[in-house]
Amino acid sequence: MKICFVGRDNYPVLNPLRGEEYFGGESVQQTLLAKAFRDKGFEVSMITKDHGQPDGEVIDGIRVWKMMRDGAGWPVVRFIHPRMTSLFRAFKNADADVYFQSCAGVFTGATARYCGRHSRKFIFRIAHDTDCIPGEYLIGRPYWRDSRIYEYGLKRAGLISAQSTIQQDLLKKNFGLPSRLINMAVEVPKEGSKADRDIDVLWVNNIRPFKRPELAVELARRIPGRRVVMIGGPIEGHRDLYHSIKQASAKVENLEYIGQVPYSEVNGYFQRAKVFVNTSDSEGFPNSFLQAWIRGVPVFSFFDPDGLIARNGLGEVPEDVEDMAARLESVLSDSQRLKQLSYDVEQHALAHYSPGSVADQYIDWIESV
Repeated sequence: MKICFVGRDNYPVLNPLRGEEYFGGESVQQTLLAKAFRDKGFEVSMITKDHGQPDGEVIDGIRVWKMMRDGAGWPVVRFIHPRMTSLFRAFKNADADVYFQSCAGVFTGATARYCGRHSRKFIFRIAHDTDCIPGEYLIGRPYWRDSRIYEYGLKRAGLISAQSTIQQDLLKKNFGLPSRLINMAVEVPKEGSKADRDIDVLWVNNIRPFKRPELAVELARRIPGRRVVMIGGPIEGHRDLYHSIKQASAKVENLEYIGQVPYSEVNGYFQRAKVFVNTSDSEGFPNSFLQAWIRGVPVFSFFDPDGLIARNGLGEVPEDVEDMAARLESVLSDSQRLKQLSYDVEQHALAHYSPGSVADQYIDWIESV
């Protein structure tokens, strides 16, 4: 059985030598799942953008087919050539039985089109709550065209996997489409990878408006006796925000702003953290939550997917920055409470989010069809 993961930004996660380049949470998820499918005997391939790598390169048992590089072709016409022509060529090279794609966009429609014409199965994974809300997709220009292509593909997926019941409800309400609730995967640390907890509060995210990084800076100001570390690189279209956050953080004495960190290195910061904070106003299900929990780091977040944090005692869900600062001080000042929280969140992550168990849920559907 062959499965192909369609993820334009996956290459820096799969190849640590390119880890300084941009990748998102879905790149991490797809790469973890690809390795899990490989370990279960599937022939696994991946389609990413062109970083100058050989076409058909094999990394860690996964064959990588490439589509166009950033900026290739002439404006307007490059949507067809080389963007779509290179993508469909990669589809053909992969020759998979199942194609797996995530994130709202034209690749959803293109993947569905190829699978429909060639009798292949298509799995679409919802990456963000806004993937289920018309008019709010995280899609660049031209928005109208790309939105219609995305919706075409969404309606033709053989399986839609959701991260939360909220996403399931939104998808049903707005599109009348069913979905299956499937957990995200997290990379389990190697034995003996614990480190000294010398970071009181850790924030990790790409710098974009809905992540609200300015609230992390404000939080650091409110807890001057605690060491706060922020990690996050610039996103195309939001570089002004990145530079403003970098400048603002330099004025806060207890805040260290590090910038972009490769995926292969960022987990080292989670291992050193006592508490992880998230300031987003909306999400899907952040990879960072899992990276924290699997390393015994409780999560303090304004966003709580399906009430998971509050229901399972996996951290705190403050109302605002003032409330978050107060709750952080309360937990960080109580070593016994922090130790128990650390143990509880690690055990929860081990029980529910290992890549193999998540891949099994997809395999159940693949075998059924």
